[in-house]
Amino acid sequence: ASAIADAKAVKCRILANFGVGYDHIDIDAARAAGIIVTNTPGAVTESTADIALMLMLMVARRAIEGDRLVRDGAWEGWHPTQLLGSALHGKIVGIVGMGRIGRAVARRCAGGFDMDVVFANRSRIAPGDVIGRQLDSPLEVAKLADFLVVTVSGGAATRHIIDETLLNSMKPNAILVNVARGSAVDEAALITALDTGRIGGAGLDVYAFEPDVPDALRAARNTVLLPHLGTAVREVREAMGRMSLDNLSAFFAGREPPNRLP
Repeated sequence: ASAIADAKAVKCRILANFGVGYDHIDIDAARAAGIIVTNTPGAVTESTADIALMLMLMVARRAIEGDRLVRDGAWEGWHPTQLLGSALHGKIVGIVGMGRIGRAVARRCAGGFDMDVVFANRSRIAPGDVIGRQLDSPLEVAKLADFLVVTVSGGAATRHIIDETLLNSMKPNAILVNVARGSAVDEAALITALDTGRIGGAGLDVYAFEPDVPDALRAARNTVLLPHLGTAVREVREAMGRMSLDNLSAFFAGREPPNRLP
């Protein structure tokens, strides 16, 4: 959008983003150029929450290590201390960002695994409106959580919301899961926390400079790394496409696009 805004003759009037996140769009520049920007919220909620739970399970139960053991022909059979991991049932899940996806994660954790839910959100949420107990800050959530799930929106306001101080406050065996935006996590601080055993592990679906993933993350034993699969479901991608077309159709018909960004 910056390049468009700098052009002498701006012909573009709408950017219909195929996705919820819009970190790749300079909203201020688009607004200055008179360009409307839309996205596709709602359609991605359930599939992204599913990925969060999958990452929690894969890291906690050491699924990647087990898969490699079998594929490499190194499995010698069952024994009592083989690939011991962590349980989800009855543990504390901390959610940073209690929007649509955060609420969907909370429902799955509480209903499916009897987990206690604590969360942080930029605005206060009335007790009873969501599952879980709201704390004053992400730092307070991180101190309590056995699993810390990041579901914030992108942008400058949430950049490095998971920083060195927060990572150092986590329990030694806690697991970080990020299904939000790569910019939400300070990757250098996360790598240090993983390398030093400061936290138990991490499950990531997003990265700071996609598709580039730091070698140190790829080499870490206690990580599960997915290639941004949060919305990779046929039904979801089709729904996202329809929402994008609805935004465009409304605009060209002279109506307000249903998913216009502020």
